[in-house]
Amino acid sequence: MPDENTNSLSEFWQDRTVFITGATGLIGSWLVKELLNRKAQVVVLIHDADPQTELYRSQDIHRVSVVDGALEDIGSLERAINKHAIDTVFHLGAQTIVSRADRFPLATFESNIRGTYQLLEVCRLHVNLVHRIVIASSDKAYGESLVLPYVEEMPLRGQHPYEVSKSCADLIAMTYHRSYGLPVAIARCGNVFGGGDLNWSRIVPGTIRSFLLNKPPIIRSDGQYLRDYIYVKDVVKAYLKLGEQLERDEVCGRAFNFSNETPVSVLDLVGMIQSMMDCSHIQPIIRNIAVGELHSQYLSCALARQVLDWKPTYGLNPGLEETISWYRKHFVQADK
Repeated sequence: MPDENTNSLSEFWQDRTVFITGATGLIGSWLVKELLNRKAQVVVLIHDADPQTELYRSQDIHRVSVVDGALEDIGSLERAINKHAIDTVFHLGAQTIVSRADRFPLATFESNIRGTYQLLEVCRLHVNLVHRIVIASSDKAYGESLVLPYVEEMPLRGQHPYEVSKSCADLIAMTYHRSYGLPVAIARCGNVFGGGDLNWSRIVPGTIRSFLLNKPPIIRSDGQYLRDYIYVKDVVKAYLKLGEQLERDEVCGRAFNFSNETPVSVLDLVGMIQSMMDCSHIQPIIRNIAVGELHSQYLSCALARQVLDWKPTYGLNPGLEETISWYRKHFVQADK
């Protein structure tokens, strides 16, 4: 099992005031937990309280300062940054479901684009307080490319609503760095998975739940789509490493890819979960109805290895094992 010792980084984050948007999301919940372990003073922006999220289920919500508001409300962002004298910002808040973006793009653009530039504008106004800003992005920001894996120098050319929202947010973040000197770095991750994700439309939690319920998992595509999958704890450590090193010229104002660099097909991923859960008797149903999704996406992390000395601690198999264990416990508790 990977080493969970965090002493080497605790001193850096100890007593720093950290503002996290998207704290009820999968990554945000685990980032809050890790920063609390490292003795940071954590402030979170909460729009809709959801008791099912890991932030609430773990009771971590009672160990942080809560600012009620939305990314679209600049007054809430101003109140959070100014009132709490924020040192570090992790901007994870976004509408992250591709199908939802396709159904109602306006809400996605408001959250992902407007929310990003309003937060960065408040940081610009309080640049004497804010010393580092990590923007959570995605491989979707690259859009479609005939050349893979994605590298950070590739142009951002999303075409569908969710992709466009991430491309725009990245460009806006770079604008605030280059034009106003904001200390910004961008993390572009593959598909993130881990315990606490209760969005069953995503392939990892949806598949695990189906097997736990003795039902066949549903695959919306033809099963051959290639993706990077990265465990949430590896993502959290990547974000923290970015934040720690943001004062370096080689890091500030740059984007970095994070993944396991082992792209797998949807069918192969389902097969891995099936094997780990001893569910070979349950076969997935392939619907092949996915539209507007890129067939193949995967990342090169050479820059993160070279500049940040980063590599995933868990990898795909150990991450899936921990994730399956989390959901087993979750469903046992839900039945009580």
